[in-house]
Amino acid sequence: MKIRAHSESHIVELDDGSRWQIFPGDLDVTLNWKPEIELDVVATEGDVGSHALVGAGGVVRVIHAGESWSVREVKSILKDG
Repeated sequence: MKIRAHSESHIVELDDGSRWQIFPGDLDVTLNWKPEIELDVVATEGDVGSHALVGAGGVVRVIHAGESWSVREVKSILKDG
């Protein structure tokens, strides 16, 4: 899939209409994303987020836009690097 919109740094909308909220620790990976980049949405288990966007040379953890990250989980992961 390709990016339809990425006007907010933490939200990306794909050309299938799905909207994803990017994990705060992965925002740096998305800084150079362009609309022509191909991304795959992959369901994940046991990691932060419910899905990952894979492509453009990296993996970005995401949840559906409108959901909330667990503050405790985010702090723990960011603290551990």
